[in-house]
Amino acid sequence: MSTLEFGLETFGDVTKGIDGHKKEQAAVLRDVLEEAQLADRLGVDVFSVGEHHRDDFAISTPETVLSAIAARTERIRVGSAVTVLSSDDPIRVFQRFSTINAISNGRAEVILGRGSFTESFPLFGYPLHQYEELFEQKLEIFAQLAKTGEVTWSGTIRPPLNEQKVYPPIEGGGSLRTLIGVGGSPESVVRAARFGFPLVLAIIGGSADRFAPFANLYRQSLAKMGSEQLPIAIHSIGHVAETDEEARNQLFPGWAESFGRIGRERGWGSTMSRAHFEQEAGPAGALYVGSPDTVAEKIVRSMSVLGASRFDMKYANGPMPHEQLMSSITLFATEVIPRVRKALES
Repeated sequence: MSTLEFGLETFGDVTKGIDGHKKEQAAVLRDVLEEAQLADRLGVDVFSVGEHHRDDFAISTPETVLSAIAARTERIRVGSAVTVLSSDDPIRVFQRFSTINAISNGRAEVILGRGSFTESFPLFGYPLHQYEELFEQKLEIFAQLAKTGEVTWSGTIRPPLNEQKVYPPIEGGGSLRTLIGVGGSPESVVRAARFGFPLVLAIIGGSADRFAPFANLYRQSLAKMGSEQLPIAIHSIGHVAETDEEARNQLFPGWAESFGRIGRERGWGSTMSRAHFEQEAGPAGALYVGSPDTVAEKIVRSMSVLGASRFDMKYANGPMPHEQLMSSITLFATEVIPRVRKALES
């Protein structure tokens, strides 16, 4: 098995203050910096922030936040979760992350994805009917840059590039650590293998078992292309407290509010029931919520089923207070991670 890694993720979910009112996005961003510093001090391997363009999430420019985190931390790797490459410029994305890599002394990574939200497409002037075409061609450009810092390319979405060098280069002539985030499309899994990037499986509903075919397809695709086997990571929602009951009671209101809002937008339904929450919080669900023992046990099983070597927990979910998030980070780092490492490394 590859070296085990554990990460924390946030989209800068807008939280509630001690007065019960939602904080301004500026205050949330400052809280995220504090959360990242705590994760760094406690030995978490990776801290990632996601890109959104909505009033319920504060982070719209992950690279700006990551630069601030990089300057305030010492050892933790900093990355995106995810960068919506389809509605961005691949050259600028490389430049921004190669800059973060320099600032952090080689600690930057980028997770590229097509995104599960579409707000960025009209915002930046990209047509949704080119959803697939934009990602494929931009990934072709980015893949060359990530590995060599130079690109020769032609396609339909922009003028061609010929031996174009992009600056700043990765220090020491190395490559930019790049992963591909996938929500459950076989085509996306094969694409990640084809470009030779590690795979991140976003599991936000149901059991990890149903993603086993995607993990197997990824390994088979790498083998068919004669490529070395690459790591697989899991991204899921979670929250840790002293007891299962406390953790569930803390997470449910924020989870229900966040997913209820998204459900109304997408036609899933206007409310998310406690029964559905409890199902997802159970052994066969996608929520890693509970005491350190409960969460660790569930992570061990999921990583074993998928042969994954990395688990990233989205620790901020809806308007949960900053203080609860800090406590969850502490328990995840000091109680959950050691339990999982001991179980998997034995």
